[in-house]
Amino acid sequence: MTRQRKKRGRDVSGIIVLDKPAGMSSNGVLQHVKRIYNANKAGHTGNLDVPATGLLPICLGEATKVSAYLLDSNKTYHARCKLGVTTSTGDAAGEILTNSPIAKISESDLKQVLKKFLGEIEQVPPMHSALKHNGKRLYELAYKGIDVERKARSITIHSIKLLDFNTDEFEIAVSCTKGTYIRTLAEDIGQQLDCGAHILTLRRLAAGPFNESQMMTPAQLQEVAEQGFEQLDNLLLPMDIALVDFPEVRLSEDLAHYLCQGQAVSVSGLPKSGRLRIYNNSDQFIGLGEVSDDGRLSPKRLINMI
Repeated sequence: MTRQRKKRGRDVSGIIVLDKPAGMSSNGVLQHVKRIYNANKAGHTGNLDVPATGLLPICLGEATKVSAYLLDSNKTYHARCKLGVTTSTGDAAGEILTNSPIAKISESDLKQVLKKFLGEIEQVPPMHSALKHNGKRLYELAYKGIDVERKARSITIHSIKLLDFNTDEFEIAVSCTKGTYIRTLAEDIGQQLDCGAHILTLRRLAAGPFNESQMMTPAQLQEVAEQGFEQLDNLLLPMDIALVDFPEVRLSEDLAHYLCQGQAVSVSGLPKSGRLRIYNNSDQFIGLGEVSDDGRLSPKRLINMI
């Protein structure tokens, strides 16, 4: 007799946007949300450093299937930086490495330096990062005092705006592509100013389609949890919101059936290539598809509709 596998939680799907507090890891926030929802599956959409705060979308259930597309999205940060001091981690949590005098720097000087970082630039990832080298996380090597060579990567800074500046501190708003390390950006700005710099505070305010107006703190979520699962589930955003940059297509009942069986289908009016959000004739999101070389719509990532 086959033993039935015990379910580990509820079949609940959707996205909740958390305001990660400083001192809590992204995985810690993820596990907190998963427990509150008693969800059988959960994942976050882009790690924030422990000292950092701000926007962290958590995907529950079937929404974990779209989390990768949020990882690839643009991000917006506010960072407060200190000039004249460099640290081992690039932020205030690290050991001080250098303490340099600050030449007289005007706001105009700083703005001119910031302009140098606009557009596509090369950036060397920091040692204190989750990237891997020979199977080991770089931060694991860094904590052992091991420094390895890292290849520069192309990133794009869409905008960088000076919000505040006084003598030895400045605050910037940065909109950038995935893979951008704001700590490294601060260090590079400090290097351009010949005095060094590091991050004092870092806050993420937007990622892809999500922004700060949608954020909830863990404490606020806990308050709603006391009212029961129905109220909690009402907070969840639909998973297809993560894919708003992709064009949409609606299928007839028959075409939707065949696509959900893993078959490519012929649909009129498709673009020549690319991925699309797919809905059935009841406007229910059924997944992500891709236009194949023969012009048909092939299933790419389908949702198990509960």
